[in-house]
Amino acid sequence: SGQIGKSLIRKFTKKNYRVIAVTRSIHRKGYQIKTQSNFGYLELEEVNSFNEENISRLMRKSSICINLIGILYEKKENQFNLIHSDLPSLLTKVASKNSLEQFIHLSALGIETAKDSKYALSKLEGEKNVRQNFSRSVILKPSIVYSVDDNFTTNFMRLLGILPVMPLYYAGKTKFTPIHVTDLANIIFEIVQKKISAETIECIGPEVFTFKELILKILKSIKKKRLLLPLPLTLAKINAKLFQLMPKPLLTMDQLKLLKYDNIVSKIYKTNYDFNMNANKRFEEEINRYSFNWTSGGQF
Repeated sequence: SGQIGKSLIRKFTKKNYRVIAVTRSIHRKGYQIKTQSNFGYLELEEVNSFNEENISRLMRKSSICINLIGILYEKKENQFNLIHSDLPSLLTKVASKNSLEQFIHLSALGIETAKDSKYALSKLEGEKNVRQNFSRSVILKPSIVYSVDDNFTTNFMRLLGILPVMPLYYAGKTKFTPIHVTDLANIIFEIVQKKISAETIECIGPEVFTFKELILKILKSIKKKRLLLPLPLTLAKINAKLFQLMPKPLLTMDQLKLLKYDNIVSKIYKTNYDFNMNANKRFEEEINRYSFNWTSGGQF
C-alpha cells in the first residue's frame, strides 16, 4: 500500500500482468490498493504471519516475487533484523524451492559504510542472505524515492508550513540523488521485461542535491521562507532522542547516524543508467505538481 507498491500495481496491471498484492490489513489498505489496478488483474491477499507455509502458498501461484517490505524505524527490539534480514532470507529460500523465475529485492543506497547504523547493517545482512539463497536475484538500491504519496517531501512540506526554524543536521551537507517513484517503477518493469538476473543495481535520479538544497527547493515550491539552522551534533542528538519518542518519529538516533553518509552512487555496483534505464523526472518540476496542497490558498 506504499507509494512504490501502488505505482507497480498500476504499471504491471496496465501491461496485462496479473498481480498478487500482499497486505497485513485488507480492511485498512484494500481500498487504496484496489483503485490502482485494471479490473480483473489484481488479487489481494491478507497475510498476518510470514511463515513458510503462507509464503509457499503464494509463491506456488507466482513466477516473480518483488519484495518491497521495509521500515525506517523500529517499534520493537530487533525489528530491523526481522524485517530487513530474516524475512528476505525466508522469501528467497521459498522462492528458490518453488523455482521462481525472478526475485527482486528492494534495499537501500549509501549503506555500505554506515557501520554504526542498525538500519544499514540489517539491510546489508538482508542483501547477503538474498544473494546466498537465490543466486539469480536482482537487488535494487534506490536513493530517496519521492512522490505525492511519499513520507519525505510531503512531511517536510507540512513541517515547513508550521515551523519557523528548520534544523540542519551535519550542516545540511549530506548528498542525495532522489528518484521519482514512477521512474523506479519503470526500472523494475524493465528488469522483469528484459529478464535481468544476478545483479545489484543502484537506482538514482538525474540530479544530486545536498540536504540543504532539497529543503530550499521544497520551501520555494510551497512559497515559504524559513530560517535554516545548522545544529551542533550534541543538540542534534538531544533533538533525535526527543523525536524518537513520538508514535511516528520525525527523527531517530539511528537515522541521525545515517545522515552522516552521502546517499549517492558508491561506484561498487552498476546504476540504472548502465542498463539504459534512465530516470528522467526532475525533483523541482515534480514536487511543483503537488506542493499546492501545502501552499497558502491552495492550487489557485
